[in-house]
Amino acid sequence: MDAGSMSSSSKLKSESSWPLRQQLLQERNSRENLDRFIPNRSAMDFDFAHFMLTEGRKVKKNPAMVSSPSNEAYRKQLAESMNMNRTRILAFKNKPPAPVELFPRKFSSLPQDKLAKPRRHIPQTSERTLDAPDLVDDYYLNLLDWGSCNVIAIALANTVYLWDATNGSTSEVATFEDEVGPVTSVSWAPDGRNIAIGLDNSEVQLWDSTANKQLRTLRGCHRSRVGSIAWNNHILTTGGMDGCIVNNDVRVRSHIVETYRGHEQEVCALKWSASGQQLASGGNDNLLHIWDRSVASSNSPTQWLHRLEDHTAAVKALAWCPFQGNLLASGGGGGDRCIKFWNTHTGACLNSVDTGSHVCALLWNKNERELLSSHGFTQNQLTLWKYPSMAKIAELTGHTSRVLYMAQSPDGCTVASAAGDETLRFWNVFGVPEVAKPAPKSNPEPFAHFNRIR
Repeated sequence: MDAGSMSSSSKLKSESSWPLRQQLLQERNSRENLDRFIPNRSAMDFDFAHFMLTEGRKVKKNPAMVSSPSNEAYRKQLAESMNMNRTRILAFKNKPPAPVELFPRKFSSLPQDKLAKPRRHIPQTSERTLDAPDLVDDYYLNLLDWGSCNVIAIALANTVYLWDATNGSTSEVATFEDEVGPVTSVSWAPDGRNIAIGLDNSEVQLWDSTANKQLRTLRGCHRSRVGSIAWNNHILTTGGMDGCIVNNDVRVRSHIVETYRGHEQEVCALKWSASGQQLASGGNDNLLHIWDRSVASSNSPTQWLHRLEDHTAAVKALAWCPFQGNLLASGGGGGDRCIKFWNTHTGACLNSVDTGSHVCALLWNKNERELLSSHGFTQNQLTLWKYPSMAKIAELTGHTSRVLYMAQSPDGCTVASAAGDETLRFWNVFGVPEVAKPAPKSNPEPFAHFNRIR
């Protein structure tokens, strides 16, 4: 075989080995001006450009030349007939050619552009409204809770009622005498079956909601009404008008295991963190305390971890962030009107937002970075905020009195609000959580189905 045939054979082999490159080179050679756009000079009017750069300036500098109305009318008519009413001197009439993809999109390994997430629709009106006659209009009480079994407990005067959100049925748990009541706080146990009821006479009773049976009474914790209750597994924490906070182990006879003293007036808010290690307490003395169980002692009143004095009114609204364990949101009363965010590890105030109205309750969205607040005078609204920008997403109105209490459904989608107008309203404010989708398969690389190269 001669040298010429070997050369042509190697050339054919090279061309057959790179069919994709040959196709791209042919497409590239078939196009013109791929590197830059060269304007078409035949599309330009150089005579008009020269006039605008020379004679046009003279007309602008010497308005006396066109001071006569007849001269002005003649100039405008001449300009229209000669197509001289253009503001741009140089203009490209021909569009540049579209860019050529050197590699087809189907062979590209770069991720495709993600579709923008559709904006969630938030209904502006409540989806259901129930009557709540004799609901006590008291800012410092906690009379509403939504249990893990999808049942709402609400205290109306001396009676605790249950409303099953699954079938809409209503039942009565307990009614107390006037010497004992009214009911000042309610809180479901984590099992969603047992419920703790705080009373005006300083007692706390535990009830089995399915059997309508009283389990036990906790006495000796406080000297006056119990306005706030919070569960931490088998520990029931109570806060009273006497300023004391007591941890009660409901499994043992001597139920008082720890006592926290730091508030000078009524304790109106108690919230345990998701880890169960930190407790936040708000009081009518404008104080917010952070307590840590790791430093608690049963022998003497426990020292607080942080004493936060930034609020200028009673601290009733508390909510731990579900996606950041050391982030706490707090809301102040009418003299404060602020929502503040705290790093509970350091005690630092991260942000403060003036809402324009006293803050009654706070709830975090479990599925999005959003915070819901309820307010009083003047609009008595629920406000949804985007975190951390704290931009308002929506304002929900319907209550005619301050929205004192809020509770969140177990799935995190629906919020129940109770107000001094003696109504219980349900809002589909947090939407339906997204169902986790399987990860899409990546685009296969070209020739990925070949396991060897010849």
